Amino acid sequence: MSGHMNLTLKVWRQKNSQTPGKFVTYKAEEISPDMSFLEMLDVVNEKLVKTQEDPIQFDHDCREGICGMCSLMINGEPHGPKRATTTCQLHMRSFKDGETIVIEPWRAAAFPVVKDLAVDRSAFDRIQQAGGYVSVGTGGVPDANEILIPKTIADEAFNSATCIGCGACVAACKNASAMLFVSAKVSQYAMLPQGQTERYERAKAMVNQMDDEGFGSCTNTYACEAQCPKEIKVTNIARMNREYFNAEFIKG
Repeated sequence: MSGHMNLTLKVWRQKNSQTPGKFVTYKAEEISPDMSFLEMLDVVNEKLVKTQEDPIQFDHDCREGICGMCSLMINGEPHGPKRATTTCQLHMRSFKDGETIVIEPWRAAAFPVVKDLAVDRSAFDRIQQAGGYVSVGTGGVPDANEILIPKTIADEAFNSATCIGCGACVAACKNASAMLFVSAKVSQYAMLPQGQTERYERAKAMVNQMDDEGFGSCTNTYACEAQCPKEIKVTNIARMNREYFNAEFIKG
């Protein structure tokens, strides 16, 4: 078909985290350049189902760049070649006709493979549960405008809150560090009045949980920022380090 693409896919297939995996080659034929990357995988899976083969398992949900589920390493880059783009928002026009595309899951001990390209990222959930809450009064609800927040602070907190927890920062880091993710979650609460009650306890609890989950240390290569689809800044890591230092050595 005119204008369509024929591609070769080298896809990581693995039954579970206890069994070894391997790359398997598939043909993706007559792919529209306007398809998203996940739609292309849907087409491949439809053909596999018709031939009674096991379809490729991958995570997906909203397909609108919001949920953070589409965790794929594409040609060695988290979410593929486009910056500030999730896998579900990546279109096939980013590739060339006849190209070979290598597709892998996130590679991190804290993200064990569930099957094929899907990994268990519940470690992120446990980190957030360790400190991602705020205490509130049970009396009358104050008017929102009574709590004045400078725009620069509100904007910075909002930028941190845009983290979707996809894990690209972990996949990009040679030590599989989760510092960018954790720092974004710490920052979005630490800068707002509502988050002050648990401010220092939160930083300490979340960092300790991150270490318990087995994530590596920050390597200061900025790979996490470069590969983050929401462009979370490494300045959050500096803020989290200050919060943790205050919790550990000053606030006690």
